[in-house]
Amino acid sequence: MKHVLFICSRNRLRSPTAEQVFANWPNIEVASAGLAPDAEELLTGEMVEEADIIFVMEKQHRAKLARRFKPQLRKARVVCLDIPDDYAFMQPELVAVLKMKVTPFL
Repeated sequence: MKHVLFICSRNRLRSPTAEQVFANWPNIEVASAGLAPDAEELLTGEMVEEADIIFVMEKQHRAKLARRFKPQLRKARVVCLDIPDDYAFMQPELVAVLKMKVTPFL
């Protein structure tokens, strides 16, 4: 089972959408979290350690992840999806972009 983690800033729109879209995919376990102090689900070192692949929505998320969780990033592959914060939760266009960009890695 592959552990997949989706990260955005506040874990309110993009990463929870991704978590829901890929929740029932075979052979993966998904979670989502945010890097901002007011995130719905705040990213922890344990979440990072458990992940096999981490999808971040923007380059700034990759930089923050590397700064804050460098010791826990030993095994996870980090992929930047370059998806701006321009979408609503479960917006069809966001779902389509996520499927297009994430699926090749799964």
